Amino acid sequence: MTIAQELDSEKGICQDVIFPPGDLYSDEPPLESELHLEQIMLLLKCLKWLWRDRNDFYAAGNLTIYYSPRQRKSENFRGPDFFVVLGTERKTRKSWVVWEEDGKYPNVILEILSGSTANTDRGLKKEIYQDTFRTPDYFWFDPYTLEFAGFHLVDGEYQPLQASEQGHLWSHQLGLYLGIYQGLLRFFTRDGQLVPTPEETAEQAEQQAEQAEQQAEQAAQKAEQAAQKAEQAEQKAEQAAQAAEQAAQKAEQAAQKAEQAEQKAEQAEQKAERLAVKLRELNIDPDTI
Repeated sequence: MTIAQELDSEKGICQDVIFPPGDLYSDEPPLESELHLEQIMLLLKCLKWLWRDRNDFYAAGNLTIYYSPRQRKSENFRGPDFFVVLGTERKTRKSWVVWEEDGKYPNVILEILSGSTANTDRGLKKEIYQDTFRTPDYFWFDPYTLEFAGFHLVDGEYQPLQASEQGHLWSHQLGLYLGIYQGLLRFFTRDGQLVPTPEETAEQAEQQAEQAEQQAEQAAQKAEQAAQKAEQAEQKAEQAAQAAEQAAQKAEQAAQKAEQAEQKAEQAEQKAERLAVKLRELNIDPDTI
C-alpha cells in the first residue's frame, strides 16, 4: 500500500485514536551524492543567516516528517530534501511531527532530483504535498541537469510559477526568489540580490575593508603629494621673495651709485666754475686754455 492509499484509508480514523510518541527520530537514508548534501547545506546556511534575527521559523533538510499515526516508510516516499515551516518555534528537532506541532505542515518544500527519485518527486510527492500537506510553495531542482521548476498552490492545485527575466522563481511564502547560481540553487532578494552565506558576507566585509584601506592609503598619498606641492610652492615663493629682495638691494645700490655719480658731476661742475672765475680774475679767457 502506498502512502497515498494510506491517506485515503485514514479518513475514518476515530478521534480517540492513540498517536505515536512525538519525539521520533528522523529515519531518512543517506543522501545520494556529495552534491545533494552541498545543495541542502547551502540553502539552510543562507536562509538561517538571512533570518538570523528571527525565531519564528524552522528549516531542515533530509528530515522525516511524521504526519500520520499509520505512517510507514516505503521506497515510494521519504522526507523532503529541504523544507521550511513558518510561524513556529526555532529550535532543534529530531524530526518534524505534525501532531506535536499544532498540525503545522511545511510552507515551502524543495526536492533535489536524482535518477532514482525524480519520478516520485514529480508525481507522488507533488500529489501528497498538494493534497495532504497543502504546502503553498513546492520546488524541485536537479544539480546535474539544472532542471528547475516551481509551483504555488492556487484553489487547492499546484500552478507552475513563471520565471523572471533572470530565470528565478518567486516563493510567496519566503518572500524570496530561488534561482541557479554557479550550478547550485540559491536565494535572491526581491530586487535580485544574491543572499550570501556567512562566509561570503565575511569575505565581502573583508573586501570592503580592504577597499576602504586602499582608498585611505590613496587619500593619504594624495594628501602627501598635496603637502609636497604646497611645500614646493612655498619654497618657490620664498625664492621669489629672496630674488625680489636681491633685486631691491641691487636697485638701491644702483640708486646710490647714481646719486654718487650725480654728486661727483656736481662737484666737478663746481670746480670748473671756480676755475673759470679765477681765470677771469686773471684776465685769461677760459676758452684759450
